[in-house]
Amino acid sequence: MDSDEKIKTHLLSVWLEEKKLFTKSKECMFFVTDKGLYFVSKTEAKSQWWKSTVQRQIVYLIKDPENTILTHDGYGEKNLTADLENEKNPRYAMSDVIEVGMEEKAWGTILFLKLRDGEKERKFHLSIVKDWVTYPAKAPMSFLRVNWTPVVQYIKSRVES
Repeated sequence: MDSDEKIKTHLLSVWLEEKKLFTKSKECMFFVTDKGLYFVSKTEAKSQWWKSTVQRQIVYLIKDPENTILTHDGYGEKNLTADLENEKNPRYAMSDVIEVGMEEKAWGTILFLKLRDGEKERKFHLSIVKDWVTYPAKAPMSFLRVNWTPVVQYIKSRVES
């Protein structure tokens, strides 16, 4: 992450699903900056901050599902830079975006991304989780129905410029 890069969107409790055979989905934080997209699943953030911020985000998105462009107090560019030092947290430049869009499902909404990773293309579906089941393995129970259009429009505007 560059020193002049600013976080535009920071969403927590995002279910990241790669559309590939035998690929395990996982929970992550999704970042959109003015220069790239980041999926952070390994973070230095404290669990107490995480739990309270996730609850605040859920309440906010239930009240205003049209606004998915948001950031959270207590986590800024320095924290993101530290988390991106872990190579398990993938990063993509805006120039790597091939396709971005939103899809409505019966259970919620998804943001779909087609990204260039070196020579190959990778497809991702992202959804914001409302409730989790933790036993026998952590998995989403229900998803939020949010409007991904502001995020899609922002990414498209950055790709075109």
